[in-house]
Amino acid sequence: MQVFANVATQPERKTSKSTGKAYYEFRVAESQRGASEAPCWFTVRVMKEANPELNKGDFVKVTGKLKADFYLSREGKPTGTLLIIAFEAAKIARPQALSVAEEG
Repeated sequence: MQVFANVATQPERKTSKSTGKAYYEFRVAESQRGASEAPCWFTVRVMKEANPELNKGDFVKVTGKLKADFYLSREGKPTGTLLIIAFEAAKIARPQALSVAEEG
């Protein structure tokens, strides 16, 4: 799966309880032109110890495996998130807006 989105939370370094290996996790919001104005939210887990050097607000390309991650909320209610186990999360430049002459 590949997503183009805005980083919504600062990437946070975490450690796997099962393997002891470090990874980075953050949220992204993908908004598409078209019928739906609401963004689609994903949690991204970059399974590398190296800092992805991304900041909140960056426009990124994320490539990885999509899975549904279900858990209990702090209130004890079942909930979940769309989780991308990423092997790539890279900052990219936003496409430049077309000038009036180019649209013409």
